[in-house]
Amino acid sequence: MRLTRCGHACVRLEQDGVVIVIDPGTYSDARALDGAHAVLVTHEHVDHFHEPVLRAAAEARPGLRFWANRSVAEQLGGLGGDRVTVVGDGDAFDIEGIGVEAHGELHAVVHPDLPRVTNVGFLVGEGDTTVFHPGDAFTVPARPVDTLLLPVHGPWSKTGEIIDYAREIKPRRALSIHDGGLSESGNSLADHMLQACLRDMGADYQRVAAEAGIRLT
Repeated sequence: MRLTRCGHACVRLEQDGVVIVIDPGTYSDARALDGAHAVLVTHEHVDHFHEPVLRAAAEARPGLRFWANRSVAEQLGGLGGDRVTVVGDGDAFDIEGIGVEAHGELHAVVHPDLPRVTNVGFLVGEGDTTVFHPGDAFTVPARPVDTLLLPVHGPWSKTGEIIDYAREIKPRRALSIHDGGLSESGNSLADHMLQACLRDMGADYQRVAAEAGIRLT
C-alpha cells in the first residue's frame, strides 16, 4: 500500500491498482481525485468535504463511489444508483478487495456552544497493513492500528491530547495530517514534541509533506 499526502487532512491510498481518497476538502490538492475508485468522507466540515469538487469528480468518473455518514451522503444526493453509501460506527465494507471499517460517532468538542457533527473514522486494510484516519476525533478502534494518521492541530485539540491519543492507540507508525492551520515553524515544533514523546513507545512519527508519498508495506 502506498500513501500520498494531498494537503491538510486528505490522503490517497493505493494498493493493487485501487485508489481510495479520504477527506478531499477545500485545502486539498484537486488532483487527489485523479483516477480514484472510491472516496471516504469522515464528516461535513469544509476542510474535509468539498461538495462541488466531489460532484465534478463523480461526473467525470462514472464508476467513482462514495462512503460517508448520513449528513454528508444527503449533501451528495442525486448522484444516482448506489454510488453513495451511508456508513456508521461498526460498519464494514469492501472496496475492490480492500477491507474498510467505520469507527466513531461524533466530532471532538470544539466548544460547548458549538454543535457537534457526526464523525466517522475509517480503518483501511487488513492484517499488518492497516491505516486509520480518525477525522476530527480521538476514536480508538477495537483492533490494532499499524499506521495512524495523526491530526496534529485543530481548534478542538491541544498537543498533549494528541500525544495521549497516539499513546493510547500504540501504532507502529504515526503520520501527520490536519496541519494546514500551522506555519512551518509551528509544524516543526509539533514534530519535535511528537517525535520525542512517541519514541519511548516505539512508534515512528513523521510528517509527510504535501504531495509526498510513503510506502506502507
